[in-house]
Amino acid sequence: MRLPWPEYFMGIAKLVAERSTCLRRKVGALAVQGKRILATGYNGAPAGLEHCLDIGCLREQMGIPSGQRHELCRGLHAEQNVIIQAATHGVRLEGAQIYCTTQPCLICTKMLINCGVEAIFFEQGYPDDLAVNMLREAGVRFEQLCSS
Repeated sequence: MRLPWPEYFMGIAKLVAERSTCLRRKVGALAVQGKRILATGYNGAPAGLEHCLDIGCLREQMGIPSGQRHELCRGLHAEQNVIIQAATHGVRLEGAQIYCTTQPCLICTKMLINCGVEAIFFEQGYPDDLAVNMLREAGVRFEQLCSS
């Protein structure tokens, strides 16, 4: 039996998302090269700090809409944690594919472009036209996978 690899890896990203400590949106991501998982990440507060699950959401308290003022958040994005995990363990992401439950924001998009990823697959869309335009300009394959 041949595995449908994109769906398989997206399923793993969904499992990783369950570790998220974000109250607004649980996001999971993984970097893959060939059929090997290089790194995983989910959104949440930095290691050793209190989680939004415990102290509440700063963005909710301040009335900040989704997609705006990303710097006003305790958490790191799942894609940022993938990059950090890979760097911590000395794993190159150049040529890797990213599977993410939600389309990367502009900040994460720029970071992934600079890491040299070759493709980004995501399930849920995110309203960020500049991110999409930058991915096209960089020649990064960018594809929404249907949810199952």
